Order: sequence, then C-alpha cells, then structure tokens
Amino acid sequence: MVSALYFVAGHSIFQATKDDSVWSLNEMKAPHDFYCLAVDPIRPERMYGGTFNHGLWISDNNGMKWEPAGKGIYHNRVLSVAVSPTEVMNDYSVVWAGTEPSELFRSEDGGKTWTHFPKLLDLPSKPTWRFPPRPHTHHVRWIQPDLHDEKRIYVGIELGGVMKSVDKGVHWEDRKPESQYDCHTLTMNSLAKNRIYEAAGGGFAESLDGGATWTTFNEGLDSDTYLVDIAVDPANPDIMIASAAKGAHSAYDPERANTVIVRREGGKTWEVINNGLPKRDGSSIFSLISHESEPGVFYAVNNIGIFQSTDTGKSWIPLPLDWPKALVKERVRWFVAV
Repeated sequence: MVSALYFVAGHSIFQATKDDSVWSLNEMKAPHDFYCLAVDPIRPERMYGGTFNHGLWISDNNGMKWEPAGKGIYHNRVLSVAVSPTEVMNDYSVVWAGTEPSELFRSEDGGKTWTHFPKLLDLPSKPTWRFPPRPHTHHVRWIQPDLHDEKRIYVGIELGGVMKSVDKGVHWEDRKPESQYDCHTLTMNSLAKNRIYEAAGGGFAESLDGGATWTTFNEGLDSDTYLVDIAVDPANPDIMIASAAKGAHSAYDPERANTVIVRREGGKTWEVINNGLPKRDGSSIFSLISHESEPGVFYAVNNIGIFQSTDTGKSWIPLPLDWPKALVKERVRWFVAV
C-alpha cells in the first residue's frame, strides 16, 4: 500500500500520509523552489529535487534536510530527475537528471558523481528543439527508464520529442513520426513490455514496440488536446488517465486555469471525468500517479487538493486533508508515491 504522497509547490515540499485511516499533510521547506522530485525505491527516505537555477539537491530523511548533489551536472537548471526502477549499483538505484539546455546526466553512486551523455545533442532534429516561453532554449522535460530493460531509456524534450537509447544513454535514436514533439510526460506499465505512453502539448501518443513506431490518438479529447500528465492502472495497461487543458495559457496558473481529467479504457475514445472532481474553472492542471501496490487506484493533486479514485479513474473523492489556503493560488509540480 502507498505509505506517503509527495508533491512540491512554491518553496515547500508536502507529504501526505495516512495513519489508521486518518490523512494528514506535512509541509517541509525546500532549499529552493523545486521543479521535479524523485524517490529511490530501495531507499524511500532518499529523495532528489531539481531546481530552476540552483542545481540538484538530495535528502536522506524524507525531505526534512537537503544537500547539493555532487559535481558533474554542468547546468544549474535541473528540470527532470528519475530513479531507475531496475538498475542498482553501489547500493543505490541509478539516478538520471535532465537539464535546461537539454543535457542528460547519470549517477551510479547516489548523486556523488555524474556522467554526461553528449551524443543526445548529435541528433538530426536538434536544431528544431525549442521551448516557446524561452525560445532560445529547450530542456529535458521527462526521463523514463524502461521498466523491462535496464539498457533502454526514453527522454522527452520540451519542445523536441521523444528520444530513445538502447545502451544506457551512450547512443540515441531520434524522434519518430506520429509521436508528439511537445513532450510533457512519459510512462510505462510493468504488465506491458515495450509499451510507452506519452502526454504532450498535441495530445496523446503511444508506442507498442519499444519506441520504434508511434500512434497519436486524440479522439474524444475535442479541444482539450494539451495533455500534461498521464498515469496507467498497474493492473490493466489499457486503462489510463491524463490531465488536460485547451492550451498552456489555461493549464498552469490557477488564476486563469481551466482543466480536466480525461480517461481512456480498452482502446475506446477519451472521456472527460467529472464525478468527484472540482469544476474545471480555477482548477489548475493535475499531477497524476498510480502505484504498483494499489491496482485500480489513482491519485491526482492540484491547487484545489489531493483526490483519489478507487475504481480506475471513473469517480473521485478528495482526501480529507487540512488544505492550506495558500496552495489555492500556487502551481503544484510533480507527484510521487512511496
């Protein structure tokens, strides 16, 4: 069962825990605003947090105290971090960090030292990569280590596409047709080898053959084709949910937000889910998560609260938490379950 949920907002990390069916929310100050967060599955007290201008930070006590990561990450903007679910070295899970501008780094010693993978920037599509709000640059938005093959890893560039390596980042394959180039989130499912799910600015895409070919499927989304996050039922690879908006302008800022959660099952069309969720106006984009220990269960968090579904995303209830009023005006980033 899930023992804790973590998310970041502003200058704080929040931890939601349940004790004897009673939920509580704990706020911990971060050294800087975090843009991404990851937890080591073999050491759940060990966390990694990336910042916009202050590099990567590491905690060994569930986020209560933080120290800078070791040297070797060349840029201070660390906008994605991922812990390998399959590869352990030197008593640590292997850690990957992605930066702005787009570079990828790997640590095999818990973040003390880092290896750089420059061939990512040799891809033919590299001259087209850009991030519209800062058009002179781009970044690694998401890192997805393969759940079934420790040599394989996928990287989502915003805005550039999904890149794939089959030798732990040494060499890379360029984005493929029918994938989405404005990549926001990638995920996989332990029951579906070679299947990758992508949420992107142009909608949903998936690959069933390890990233060799892709299919975009937006039927049912109507104008809500700006997808930011995606999660899959651990017990059924054909059930997925995604957070959606009509565009970036209405996705992130709570003052102008207008977002929904959409659901897809068994290859059918996407449908908007309303049961138990807040009205879309004023509800900023949700961060979503599922966990192997809880089949059929999803969690979602945004500026309004944390919501749980126990029926594969069809209906939702808000977790009974004392939600800080300040969070209603904050953008919530990242979501981790342990």
